[in-house]
Amino acid sequence: MLVAVQSAGSQHNRGPATGRLMQIGEAADRVGLSIRTIRHYEDAGLIVPSARSEGGFRLYTESDLDRLAVVKRMKPLGFTLDEMRELLGVLDALPTAGEDDRPRLLDRLGMFHTVATARVHALREQLDTAERFAETLRHQLDQYELQP
Repeated sequence: MLVAVQSAGSQHNRGPATGRLMQIGEAADRVGLSIRTIRHYEDAGLIVPSARSEGGFRLYTESDLDRLAVVKRMKPLGFTLDEMRELLGVLDALPTAGEDDRPRLLDRLGMFHTVATARVHALREQLDTAERFAETLRHQLDQYELQP
């Protein structure tokens, strides 16, 4: 028997669990996160399992995995848990947003896009610097390995 999960204060607006359900270990493997990280994201209010088994095990759907994937992609860009929560709220609200809310939500989504793009650019610059440094070390190795 499955029990739908409702979490007070959750930004995660969904109907009852549909589709194939998987336990946390399979969800972790599929998304490439640790079980501990998924539990942390649940504690932080970023993800809520779609259901629980009769024994209380967390059960996740493909929609839950998509949500975890968004969080996973935000992490290396330095977004905070609050920012992740806000973006997930925007993404949850957009499909059913009315004409009054849609422009505000799109503006917030655009802001996240701008910040993500700037952070990607900064990471590319860091990577370029790191690659040049590694190449400098390679030249040093080559130089001294050739000396008698």
